[in-house]
Amino acid sequence: MYRLIYKSRSVEPLNWDMVRSITSASEVNNEARGVTGVLLASRTHFMQILEGNFEDVNAVFRRICKDPRHDEMYIVGFSVIDARLFGGWGMRGIGAFDFNQELEQQLQDKYGEEGGGIRFPLEEWQALAMLNDIKMTRNPPEWKR
Repeated sequence: MYRLIYKSRSVEPLNWDMVRSITSASEVNNEARGVTGVLLASRTHFMQILEGNFEDVNAVFRRICKDPRHDEMYIVGFSVIDARLFGGWGMRGIGAFDFNQELEQQLQDKYGEEGGGIRFPLEEWQALAMLNDIKMTRNPPEWKR
């Protein structure tokens, strides 16, 4: 089993409707392939974590690379894993912008700011630490399907 983490810049400002649209379509497509994961969105960037077998994770990532809603893609990590962190999640979305400004500020204070939003890390361990920080916050964002 493999975990792929990438970061990209949205070509337009993000809002919850766009994130919901992406996660809804991704959930259907990913579940058909046995891929699980989570999509984090700031005002300007995405960071997504995908888990599954090698061929399926790569197929999903190739499809994502062609999506015109984002550019400036960076692979943050691609690792062999023993177990999924997101089992049962075809795709969940976490938005750290308008509806949760306290979380957005906490993450900007810790990880930095990029283009008016949170700076998503370029190292795998930091990306996983950020996700843990989100889960451990006193007022966690709603984990949406």
